[in-house]
Amino acid sequence: MTTRVDNALDQFLDYLVSERGCLENSILAYGRDLRGYLDTLDEMGIHATDAMTSDAVELHMVKLSKRGLSPSSRSRALSAIRHFHKFLAREGVVHGDLTAGHQRPKRPKRIPKVLTVEQVERLLGAPGDDTLGLRDRAMFEIAYAAGLRASELCALTFDQIVEKERVLVVEGKGKKQRVVPYGRPAAKALAVYLSRSRPHLAEGGVTPFVFLNHRGKKISRVGFFKRLRMQARRAGIQREVSPHVLRHSFATHLLQGGADLRYVQELLGHADISTTQIYTSVDRRHLIEVHRAFHPRA
Repeated sequence: MTTRVDNALDQFLDYLVSERGCLENSILAYGRDLRGYLDTLDEMGIHATDAMTSDAVELHMVKLSKRGLSPSSRSRALSAIRHFHKFLAREGVVHGDLTAGHQRPKRPKRIPKVLTVEQVERLLGAPGDDTLGLRDRAMFEIAYAAGLRASELCALTFDQIVEKERVLVVEGKGKKQRVVPYGRPAAKALAVYLSRSRPHLAEGGVTPFVFLNHRGKKISRVGFFKRLRMQARRAGIQREVSPHVLRHSFATHLLQGGADLRYVQELLGHADISTTQIYTSVDRRHLIEVHRAFHPRA
């Protein structure tokens, strides 16, 4: 059975939504990578699935390399192509896996950027007591206390908050749920925001989302990032601060405090502990810095 490759791509993206339950951002990323692959197929005159070859995959990866894409970007693109071909094989559209002989580009291990505990304290204390300031403080406190991704924080609804237990029921990647606690300072900041700030932002409107923008709508990831960056500058932090830096700091500070790696993996919602192990490198770097700063013969 054969079909046009553009139709096959549409079927694959539909499959990711209906059967795999992938989030919108994941679907968009798959679409971008695979449309680039289809451009290469088009240049080779390949328009039907039965004409696809492993040479097309090789040519596309070479093109990405010549364009100067990083190893991580090329690895992501190959992963998307691999999933696409496996889907086609399962559907009986192609025979075999045309990507089997292609190795992922080696990615250098990047140590996550983190804030010190003192920098986090300055950031949390930066927002003022006006409507947006109270909201910002609550967002930052919850994000840091629970190690949330930006998308998880922005999509947080009242149904996900268990106030009595001070826990959040978070829906992460692949719609997998996890339960994460948050501390008393975050609970206090959230209560103040809900009583003094959110009613003004909502302006009588009804929405299930906890954190709202100045128009009373769910705050976007871009909006969250802009407020975080602005408040970081206000706190005198001379470096780029992103939502993921808060998440990295959450994990690193737990490990520095003696938390077990498996515990941190569960709180972050990582499927594979190897993803969490990168934070042990950050912790080791911290120990080295402490030794060099304080040991008399360092």
